[in-house]
Amino acid sequence: MGDQKTYRVLIGGGGTGGHVFPAIAIADAIKALQPATEFLFVGANGKLEMEKVPEAGYAIKGLPVAGFQRSITLKNLTFFYKLLVSMIQSRRIVRTFRPNVAVGVGGYASGPILKAAARKGIPILIQEQNSYAGVTNRLLARAAKVICVAYEEMERYFPEEKIILTGNPVRSRLLEFSGDRKEGLKEFGLKAGTQICLVVGGSLGARTINRSIMEGLEKLDREDLQLLWQCGTYYLEEAAAAVEKSGVRNVRVVPFISKMEWAYQVADVIVSRAGAITISELCLVGKPAILVPSPNVAEDHQTRNARALVDRKAALMVPDREAPARLVDTLMELMKDRDQQQQLAKHITELGIADASERIASEVLKLVN
Repeated sequence: MGDQKTYRVLIGGGGTGGHVFPAIAIADAIKALQPATEFLFVGANGKLEMEKVPEAGYAIKGLPVAGFQRSITLKNLTFFYKLLVSMIQSRRIVRTFRPNVAVGVGGYASGPILKAAARKGIPILIQEQNSYAGVTNRLLARAAKVICVAYEEMERYFPEEKIILTGNPVRSRLLEFSGDRKEGLKEFGLKAGTQICLVVGGSLGARTINRSIMEGLEKLDREDLQLLWQCGTYYLEEAAAAVEKSGVRNVRVVPFISKMEWAYQVADVIVSRAGAITISELCLVGKPAILVPSPNVAEDHQTRNARALVDRKAALMVPDREAPARLVDTLMELMKDRDQQQQLAKHITELGIADASERIASEVLKLVN
């Protein structure tokens, strides 16, 4: 365990579940190695982290920072003001908290807070989840001492001598989970004796996946199948109305699943976007998956993420533009083909890195020492 020193670790970033949950997993892993560590998260006001980080038992401060819109819009008039205020607040946070090390996980808030930490000479570690490096992390790379990545060939974006291949952290609850399927079914109000398909569009929902399911509801109306559908808060009304109108009884619509470990456990097949963290989780839960990469991401990196699995026969992929016509049919074919389900599950399990959080945590603690 090492001697119990009180370290102060600052963790900046967020915006989506793909940034927030890895940040929490890294904190959990550091705490397991050094229980006396104090943590402070810094996120963006109004974003997912402001709710999920306190739920995980950690303190968080919010900055007014927001993203820069690529199209010409009035929102960009407030962008620079919010950035300036965020930088001033970040300096104050660093001065007050006095961290021994700062960790950036990407997303709007990691920029101002890690810049402020770097200016104070605090050692910086950044974690890049995707095969295509985000703008904030590329800008912070010069200040970083260590850059933890999940994909090979990241020297295209970062200095090679700083890169460490660690894999992506996943929620510790997923790794430690050994729940009973009966309890999982009860948790979601599902009945035993059928195959269950879990549909997730990320923490905010995914328009194409949701529309594709809505259009194919009648095909899903079967006695031997149940659908657990996380549609995102934005789409809840529309999705619930579509299910009600269709009269289909075997579809359970929820806005957000906090107990994702239970959802993965009851699922026989999973339909999902191809974000880096989602893929890392799918590799560890070892379930057959159909990936629908989001086209609305930098350099189409979700398609690259998905293709890496498809090339190894570890997942199926339906391109976003083809999903309305093909997704439900692909799902129904996979639900019928138990042999293909087993092959996909076997190959995806071979790609999992279970100790990514611990690898990153030990790099963080090395920087402190």
